[in-house]
Amino acid sequence: MSQSTTLQVEGMSCASCAGRVERAAAALPGVTSANVNLAMKTLNAEYGEGTDARSLAEAVAKAGYQVETEDTRLEVEGMTCASCVGRVERALKAYPGVTGAEVNLADGSAVVHLYSGAATPTELAQVVQRAGYDAHPLDTGAPRDASLKRNEEMAAQRRAFLIALGLTLPVFLLAMGAHFVPGVQHLIDTTIGQTADRVIQFALTTIVLAWPGRQFFRHGVPMLLRAAPDMNSLVALGATAAWAYSTVATFAPGVLPAGTDHVYFEAAAVIVTLILLGRTLEARAKGQAGAAISKLIGLAPTTARVVRQGKAIDLPVAELREGDIVELRPGERVAADGEVTEGRSWIDRSMLTGEPAPVETGVGDEVVGGTVNGEGALSFRVTRTGEAATLSRIVRMVSDAQGGKLPIQAMVDKVTMWFVPAVMAAALVTLGIWLIFGPAPVLAHALVAAVAVLIIACPCAMGLATPTSIMVGSGRGAELGLLFRKGEALQRLSEAQVVAFDKTGTLTEGHPALTDLVTTAGVDRATVLSAAAAIEAKSEHPVARALLKAAEQEGAAPAPVEDFAVIAGHGVSGTVSGRRVLLGNARLMQREGVDIAPLTDTANRLAVEGKTPLYAAFDGALVATLAVADPVKDGAAELIATLHRLGLKTAMVTGDAEPTAQAIARTLGIDKVVAEVLPEGKVDAVKALQAEHGALAFVGDGINDAPALATAETGIAIGTGTDVAIETADLVLMSGDPAGVAQAVQLSRTTMRNIRQNLGWAFGYNVVLIPVAAGILAPFGGPMLSPMLAAAAMAASSVIVVSNALRLKRAGPWPTGNRT
Repeated sequence: MSQSTTLQVEGMSCASCAGRVERAAAALPGVTSANVNLAMKTLNAEYGEGTDARSLAEAVAKAGYQVETEDTRLEVEGMTCASCVGRVERALKAYPGVTGAEVNLADGSAVVHLYSGAATPTELAQVVQRAGYDAHPLDTGAPRDASLKRNEEMAAQRRAFLIALGLTLPVFLLAMGAHFVPGVQHLIDTTIGQTADRVIQFALTTIVLAWPGRQFFRHGVPMLLRAAPDMNSLVALGATAAWAYSTVATFAPGVLPAGTDHVYFEAAAVIVTLILLGRTLEARAKGQAGAAISKLIGLAPTTARVVRQGKAIDLPVAELREGDIVELRPGERVAADGEVTEGRSWIDRSMLTGEPAPVETGVGDEVVGGTVNGEGALSFRVTRTGEAATLSRIVRMVSDAQGGKLPIQAMVDKVTMWFVPAVMAAALVTLGIWLIFGPAPVLAHALVAAVAVLIIACPCAMGLATPTSIMVGSGRGAELGLLFRKGEALQRLSEAQVVAFDKTGTLTEGHPALTDLVTTAGVDRATVLSAAAAIEAKSEHPVARALLKAAEQEGAAPAPVEDFAVIAGHGVSGTVSGRRVLLGNARLMQREGVDIAPLTDTANRLAVEGKTPLYAAFDGALVATLAVADPVKDGAAELIATLHRLGLKTAMVTGDAEPTAQAIARTLGIDKVVAEVLPEGKVDAVKALQAEHGALAFVGDGINDAPALATAETGIAIGTGTDVAIETADLVLMSGDPAGVAQAVQLSRTTMRNIRQNLGWAFGYNVVLIPVAAGILAPFGGPMLSPMLAAAAMAASSVIVVSNALRLKRAGPWPTGNRT
């Protein structure tokens, strides 16, 4: 059968390029035509067996060009179990040009990876529809808040359950009342009689199946006719079997063997009612699982006070443009990303970064949309809006992570592909065994056992076990300032054996600061600092900025400088308040004949600590030694201690000199140091650590860290770092605090433990209870399992899985350091 695919090809610039691409595609077996549109940069190919879109893309790549890829997001309705997920994924992956698909049962979404131009979102939605489910494209740019849809689903399920409950209660009382209240059966027989009793049960049960229970038939029967049964099919078959047998026993009892004309209307009605109850509770729990996205989207205000043509007017946030000046009053939420142009206040960023303390913000500082202003008034210039805004990017990251599929899910997919057909086969086998070996009444026992097998099986729990935990875990991470950009990072980080850090800007502040100032006898600290700042005021060296900042913080105002001079490789000199001041290294002092012996031991000690020692002299006499260093971030030592407590090795990869790197490593307790590494050498360092220790997480913040972040099993970017690092990483620490690494490791381990609990329950439940439902205990004197109890167990199974996942909403924050 011939197929046609259109691919978007990058890199073509002339007719020669077009011809090369056409020849590469035409050379593949099965390709009947290949045509390139150079203006549109597309390749259209028709082909039969032996070739697919991936082969075409590989052929184009070998020819020296690149086929672009894109992601399309769909909303899928009607999925109820893991079998549905597998069916939708297989249908999408079979479509020409699609390279992969992940379907999430918990939030009803599908992310499709495909070659650009191979298919439109509408075509992909039609693929899903042909598989038996409703689907429509989602806007990939706009943040998706599924809370409204979940609320509608929960309301619909609650309404269906309440209707079913009202109709089922009389059926249950008529059929089972005698088991609870003696004399009920006698009362029924002497008033309305057995025939009327059965007709009433028939009428009410029929309404239950046809009205609130029709959702099982609307979805289940078409899938059964497609030979692709799902959870709805099992319920529809089980309820129909009980209803049909009871209907025959009511209106044509002579058709059945003597003594087998029992009715099971209450089983059919209660099955539907209990499963509707389970779906109501499940919908409610799933709504709570996806609450993180709703909370994030809810951070954005709807209006902003914008200055236009000299007047401040209220406008919808959607109408903001880059460059607009926005007035921010006390207590208001920031409407968009921007830069403060006027005023000073304190901004609460906890909802985005997890930082508990507000941040002082003034002119020139950045503000982020969704954060809350304190008591001051500000004006800011809008720098990012729409999809580019930080809040939109965070929502998109969390949404992508929640829709991701973990490697552990591959095993679940293989099982669930055959689960429902296997259950139906087991029900048939159960029916046959009971018909052959069962006690009288044979048919009644066989029917009860077969229906119980159909009803108790729960692929829903298996389908929800992983995605629900991912949704809640990644949502909790967002609340803690941990943005998992990819769902699989939750699993990979839990498997890490070693955590490697870049030094500058990650473990340290990223800029030098004055750490020590030791004076000789009789010399005032403020005098030395003022003179040092004065002489460095004319320098652009990083050390100069450190001394100027220290002087400002200590109130040591720089004095005027004369005869300023830079002595290359040594330091600086100048005249301050009539005194000749020298500031530099030991070589400068030796050259100028300054005796540094009184402070040599102090300077050596500072150097061993990884600091850069300097000397200061007034009129040829030594007055002080100063030390400048890139200070270690608060909490870095506690972070390393926590990682060790978690059983992880730690490493530092830096371009710094070996002595400095070793000094910082000793201070922090880092296990291994790879120093004097050029930017391009960081990838080799990561690979060497992987070979020695195993799975590795790399933490960095700069552009030069991007290749290492991509090479590591898990790349972790400091949120205050560059956009390149953030876009390359699997996990972003929004607060910029490296302590988030330990929080992320513990969250990933907790989430994976939760997933294993869910899978253990889902598989264990089915493995144990399906044989019980089939009557395996009956030959040993055990009970037969009523279809009603089977329905209750099945409904409870999904609720238990989702409720267990919801425990992750309370995960963390965890203690740091050596505390347990």
